[in-house]
Parts: sequence; C-alpha cells; structure tokens
Amino acid sequence: MKSETPLRQRPWYKLDNAGKIFPGQNTSTWSNIFRISVTLTEKIDSSLLEKALEMTVPRFPCFNVRMKTGFFWHYLEKNPNGAPPVMPDIANPCHRVRWDENRGYLFRIYYYENRISAEFYHAITDGFGASRFLMTLTAVYLRLTGKEIPNGESVYDINEKPRIEESEDSYLKYAKSDTKAKRLKKFVYHYRGEKLPKHYVNVTTGYIPVEAIKTRAKAHGATVTEYIAAVLLWIMYNIQKEEGKTEKEIGVQIPVNLRNTFASETLRNFSLCYSFNIDPKRGEYTLPEIIRLVSLYLRYINNEKELRAMMKGNIGLEKNPIMRILPLVLKDFGIGMAFKLTGEKGVSAVISNVGIIRMPAEMEQYIEKMMIMMGPGRLNGSRCAALSFKGTLAITVSNIYKDPKIQRELFTALVKEGIPVKVESNRNSIEKEAYANVILR
Repeated sequence: MKSETPLRQRPWYKLDNAGKIFPGQNTSTWSNIFRISVTLTEKIDSSLLEKALEMTVPRFPCFNVRMKTGFFWHYLEKNPNGAPPVMPDIANPCHRVRWDENRGYLFRIYYYENRISAEFYHAITDGFGASRFLMTLTAVYLRLTGKEIPNGESVYDINEKPRIEESEDSYLKYAKSDTKAKRLKKFVYHYRGEKLPKHYVNVTTGYIPVEAIKTRAKAHGATVTEYIAAVLLWIMYNIQKEEGKTEKEIGVQIPVNLRNTFASETLRNFSLCYSFNIDPKRGEYTLPEIIRLVSLYLRYINNEKELRAMMKGNIGLEKNPIMRILPLVLKDFGIGMAFKLTGEKGVSAVISNVGIIRMPAEMEQYIEKMMIMMGPGRLNGSRCAALSFKGTLAITVSNIYKDPKIQRELFTALVKEGIPVKVESNRNSIEKEAYANVILR
C-alpha cells in the first residue's frame, strides 16, 4: 500500500476567521451546511460528471482539502484521496458532515435527473466561493458533452494556475479598526412546531420574476434584500401574535458579502451578519413600517467603518491570549456550549441573498434554473437563501418542522403584494422516501 506524502511536504491552510467556529458547533446530527444547485436542460451523465469533477478539483486548492485536528486549532490539509465521489441525490439535503466520510472532503456532489447539487461545509467557503466552484464544474461537464463553453464571469479556467489571492483569509487583511463592534444579542421569538425526523429538512423554493419583486421593493424605497428581510420580520411578528405571545422581540439576520465593499478574490469565507430587531411591546407594526425601518437601519450601518469594526471584534476572539493557549478540546467544548446556549437564540429568521449568478452567454442556454439553500438550523424555523439567475429570483426556505407554515406565509405575503411566485417543495419526497436513504453512523 502506497504511503501518504509526509505532512511537511503537503500544503495546508489555517481555517479562516469565520471557519474556525464551525467545527466546535458540529454534533452527531447537525453541521452548518449549505447547498447550491443547477438544473440543466439535459439529463446528467454521472460518468461524465465524475470526470468533470476530477478535472475541476485541482483548480480549487482551498476546497481540495480535508479537516485535521491540531493541539490548539483545527486546520485544513491537502486531500490525497483523489476527487470526492459523485453520488445520486438524497431526500435529506444538508445533513451533517463527518471528517472520515466522503473521502475526507468537506463538500459533496449529487445528481438527480438533470440537476447537479453541491453541498459545502461552511468552514471552507461561503455562497460566493461555492457558486464559482459549481459554475466551473458545470461548464467543464457541458464541454465533455460536446458543448462549446468559454471561461468568464463565474466560470474559472481549470488550466489556469490558482491565484494566491483566492485562498487568502481576507478577514485578517481588512480587520483594521480602533474599535470593536458589540457582539451581544437579545433572545428573540422562535417559531416552534412538531419536528421532522433527525437529518430531514423541509425545503420550499419560490421562483419570482426579478423585475416584479424589484419594482415592489422600490415602491417601498427598499432593495430586494431589505424587502425580503422585512417581509420575514412581518410574518414572524404575525405568527407570534396568533400564538398570543407578544412579549419577545423579532430578529432577522442578514449575511453581507464583504467582497462588495473590500477588494478580495478569496474563495473562502468573507461575509458578516447584520441583525435587526423589532419590539412588539412598543406597539403595532405594519409591513410598510417594517420595510422602512429595515431599509433605514441597513443603509445606516452598512459601511466600511462598521464592517471593519465587526471584523475586528471577530478577530479579537481568535487573538485573545487565553483562547490561543487553550487546548482544542476545550475550545471546541466552549464554542459548542456557547452556540447551544446563545447561537441561534438571537435570530428569528435569516435571509442570505448571494445576488446575481453570471456566466458566459453560451452557457446560459443549457441551464433551466438555479437555487441555493441554507441547511436547517438547530432552532431557527426560517432560514432563507436566495440567488438570481436569468431574470428569476429563487428564494428557498429550509426548516425542520412538519408544518410548512413559515414558507407558506412568506410566499402568500409576497403574492398579496402583487408578486407572482411559482413554488416547488420536497415535501412529497420527505413523506415517501425511506429514512435509510442516507447512510449515517
């Protein structure tokens, strides 16, 4: 049996500042996973997809890694096991990750009929990096089927040497501030219902004409992301009122792509989260009022100085002398307990909008649609992710409850606002597929 290359001869990476918290949050049933999918016009040939993956992985060294455990920190080491397997899709997307599965890779590739899906462990990348990988993989696959697809936009050249900037920790580069943003959050309202079996998630995607929602948001003086965040607050506010509970605040979390503010080519994590709350004890709220408040808040706080202060606060935890000398087992225990006790309790809903996915025009004709989803939270019942492609906004709601109340209320609210929505759901597959559809240990 051929021995592995010695560690000193293998490239390795520190986890980026955001990625360092995720291993400590892992449990036997939950990991912070997200999925991005592309639906083609033709049925997938799994053998060609496998070959395309083998050709694509070397171009992305920051994903061609496995998790290793040091004495003080987890770190990423080049994976010597070849490309990960290409697998038939499953009924329970975004289930937990283990370091010893999937040939050690921290992302998974699935196919079903004419759909390719990539699931990423958030410790290695965010939606930006994931979209570049999937678009490049899809382009390589289409070329193997005989299509002429150029490079450009989200499609990277697999024959190009990876740029050093693509693997940098941009948090360390830009966390320059004399102050640190406050990290304290209030505990807020959470919807609670009968849960699905472990490892299953209720997924609903609404496909919406971009111009329709953009026009409606503009009528309220808001951007599309501000508008969706406000609608989420509005429906959670009304659900709490229906339950006869008005004592808790409602909070929405909005991840921000820092590449829109700071010059960065990194394919690793480079985003931060803003949070905004409304307090029902202060009186009644209307939807237009909430939209206005969200819009005013985000435009006030979304600036370079605030973002640098937030990054400085996050880096400060990593640089803390006590944290640095603690053995990893104690770090993971502390991070895990902190996440269990407070991690999601300051958030009622999440909306992550990765924006427009662009690709060469020659490639668009072979793609029907795209979507992105966040894995279910351990507590949140309304984790939403969105992207835009060819004039269509896909909003996906994932939760762990049998009753699809939150997504139903969200899309109903949009329809009442005059926005057409075409809805797809995995509810039938959840009810029909055997639980043994996924191998779990």
